[in-house]
Parts: sequence; structure tokens; C-alpha cells
Amino acid sequence: GSEAMFADLGHFSYSAIQLAFTSLVYPALILAYMGQAAYLSKHHDFYSNSQVGFYIAVPDKVRWPVLVLAILASVVGSQAIISGTFSIINQSQSLSCFPRVKVVHTSEKIHGQIYIPEINWLLMILCIAVTVGFRDTKHMGNASGLAVITVMLVTTFLTSLVIMVCWHKPPLLALGFLLFFGSVEALYFSASLIKFLEGAWLPILLALILMAVMLVWHITTIKKYEFDLQNKVTLEWLLALGDKLGMVRVPGIGLVYTDLTSGVPANFSRFVTNLPAFHKVLVFVCVKSVPVPYVFPAERYLVGRVGPPGHRSYRCIVRYGYRDVHQDVDSFETELIESLAMFIKLNASYRCSEVSQSEQLEEWEPGLTVIGSNTLRDHASYDLQDSVQHSAASVEVADSPGGTGLEYNSSKQVRFFIDSLVVSPEADKQVAEELEALAAAREAGTAFILGHSHVQCKPGSSVVKKLTVVGYNFLRRNCRGPDVVLRVPPASLLEVGMVYVL
Repeated sequence: GSEAMFADLGHFSYSAIQLAFTSLVYPALILAYMGQAAYLSKHHDFYSNSQVGFYIAVPDKVRWPVLVLAILASVVGSQAIISGTFSIINQSQSLSCFPRVKVVHTSEKIHGQIYIPEINWLLMILCIAVTVGFRDTKHMGNASGLAVITVMLVTTFLTSLVIMVCWHKPPLLALGFLLFFGSVEALYFSASLIKFLEGAWLPILLALILMAVMLVWHITTIKKYEFDLQNKVTLEWLLALGDKLGMVRVPGIGLVYTDLTSGVPANFSRFVTNLPAFHKVLVFVCVKSVPVPYVFPAERYLVGRVGPPGHRSYRCIVRYGYRDVHQDVDSFETELIESLAMFIKLNASYRCSEVSQSEQLEEWEPGLTVIGSNTLRDHASYDLQDSVQHSAASVEVADSPGGTGLEYNSSKQVRFFIDSLVVSPEADKQVAEELEALAAAREAGTAFILGHSHVQCKPGSSVVKKLTVVGYNFLRRNCRGPDVVLRVPPASLLEVGMVYVL
């Protein structure tokens, strides 16, 4: 079948696809089509009512072997479609273009091997529905033909954009490519549209439904982010809140999940306004999916300080590629604490070694620092044996990759050392106190603060906007929640309700 031409780059390399296509797939397709065309040119009968099929051109002696090969080819083609669908849905979900679904990584070594149970069941139901509904291979062939030629036509349009945008070729070259290949495919597309009422309507209907779901989710997600951006509060408000309301700092670490990379989210401000208490160590965590396949672990965490050092508030941006495997909660929490400890030590060493940064110390939220990169490791090349140990604090954590200036002992404890990088005694004491506060908060426990959102329309909104909001709320309730996606333990979860009026 022609499905062999469409390979999934998420599961195979470029060289493997090029070798298989040029040496096996393309010659086989050309020979098959040429043989069928030669047979029809000699034995055609336009006045006959009998249908022309592929197996009429196959000799009787090899008809059964060809049938077996066709069945095997259909199995391979269906498997390629299933795995390709998994990859597309996973990447769309990472780019906030599809509702959250369960993604199971079936291989620890090969990250591209994934399985999505909901999509697999949906494909099975659709296959059974199409077979029972049509009960005619001719209608199924019309539907398949229109889907295949539409894929070719869309690919030609996108390739012309790639020629201009990615390859930086002249627009005339891209236009010539589009006209040459697009005109041929447009003829086949128009021929397939003639059979629209005879089964070809199915792929168009499914595409419209899928596009509607993606548009509803993506547009509402963007509107929610814009609402958060417009209703965030300043850091000055958070710092002045303690004097106005008598804010209480309770033991532990509070991880506040937000999509914002600056400022304080509105749901957290409402939380502390109505309940004037939050944790002694506060971390605003922003999980971002970046449009690259993988993010190196050394470049995953960006850590900065929110407010003065005495406020014990930090900001951490965690970056994942669209094909990265998210850590479980134990390793994520451990690496986050390690990144905070490394940031505290590096921040102190930079303040002591660079006088020019004295003006930046007055700012409450300077630039973020990539924790774990090779340059920072070289700058902070700690010699724990030769260093002067002024203070130490232990934290019970699970195993996690090393290389962040932390020492592991036999009881799986992380020990933060204050070493000779810190020059000033005052800064040395400050770092020791900050690390001890971090260790004490880690031992007291960690709370994961997530927003639980509900979207409403403004009075007088259009019917389309109301339907979009209703569809988004339906998808949000019936798909995976952010706590499951972020692998937050239920015992440590604290949801803060938030109503978005869009």
C-alpha cells in the first residue's frame, strides 16, 4: 500500500527512511502502478459494469502470495499510522494545542516509543464504526484516497514554506515548487472530491472535529495566560503584604506552579489575601515546553531570587522538550532543591567577586541563572575536601544524578557545604543561614500549590465564544488534570480555585 511512503521521523532516522524509500519502496510502487496501467491499457472495457481492481492484473499463480503480502503491508501501514498519531498528539499536547492525555513511555532508552491509551481506544472505535457503517470497500477506498491526497497537498504547501523560511531560498523557487507539484496533486484532489458523498466526507468530518478540539483548547489556553498576565501582582505588593496583614510564615517549602515567568500569579495573591500564611521557603515554579525535541539536564533549570535574600522566595523555570520524559516527583523535588542550593552558593560568590553587580543587588528580581551548565560548574569547581566547612545541613532525599556540588552519603542524604568560594565572612554567614533554612524547610515537607481554574464568559459574549468556553470546560473536566501531568502526590497537593472571566 501507499502508506509505506509515509514514515514517522519520530521513530526512524533520516538515513533509514532515505535508504528504504529509494531502494525498496519507490521501485516497488513504480513497478506495481506500471503493471496495473499496462494491464488496463490492453484489457480495458469502458462499457462493462464490472469494477476494475488491483487483483485483476495479478496472474492467478501469484494471486495468493500477493494477497498475503498485501495483508502484511496493511498491518505495517496501520502500525505506522498508529505510532505517527501517538507522536503528533504528544507533540501537540506539549505545545498546548491538545487536551492533556496519558502518555506512556514504553522504553527507557528510546524516548520516541510512546503509547497513548485514550488515542488507541479511539482509533479502534473509529475503525469498527467505519467498517460497520460503510460495509463497502469502495466507500472506504474513497475515504482513504481523499485522506492520502490531502496529506500530499498539505505537505507540498508546508514544504514551500520550509523552502523560504528554513532554507532561505528565493520566494520564486518556493512558488515554482508549489505550482509544479501542487498542480498535479490538485488534479487528484479534485478527482477525489467528486466522490465526496460516496465515503470521502468521512476524513473531512474527522479533520474538522479534531481541528475544532485543538482550536478550542489552544485559544482558551492563550486567553487564560493573557488573563494571568494582566492580573498578576507586583513583587512590591507581596513584600509589603507582611506588614499589612501580619503574614505568618509556616514551616516547609511551597511550590507554586504558574505559567508566568515574572511577577506573582493572581491565584496566589488571592490565596494569601484570604489566608495570610505561606511557607518559609516559597518557590514559583514555571514548567515550560520548548519547541525542541530534548533539553539537556544541565540546561533544564533556570533559578532566580524573588525579593531580598531574607524573604526566602525564589523562581525556577523548568524546561522540557516536546519529547522529553518528565521526572517523577521524588527526583524532580530533589533536583529542584539541589538547583536552589547551587544558586545560593553561586549567587554569594558572584556578589563577592564582582563589585559591578552591587547595583543589581538592589533589584528584587534580577536575571535567572542556568543551574548545572558546564560553565557554572567550572566557575564553581568546589573542592569539598580542601574547603573550609563552616556549616552543614542534611536533607533526606531520593537518588538523583550528581554533579551539582552536593555530597551523597550512605543514608541517601544531601549535604550542603559552604566552602572557600565565599570570600566575605558576612556573605558566608548569610549563605549558611539560607542553606540551613532550605534544609529545615525540606525536612518539614513540601506543598504543591496548583491553580484549579474555571472559565466563564463575559456578559454579552458571542455564541461562538460561549460554545468555545463550554467546550473547553468539558475537555478540561474529562481529560487529565495538571496535578496528574506534573505527577504531584495527592497528599501534598493544595489547589487554589480561580475563575477566569474571558
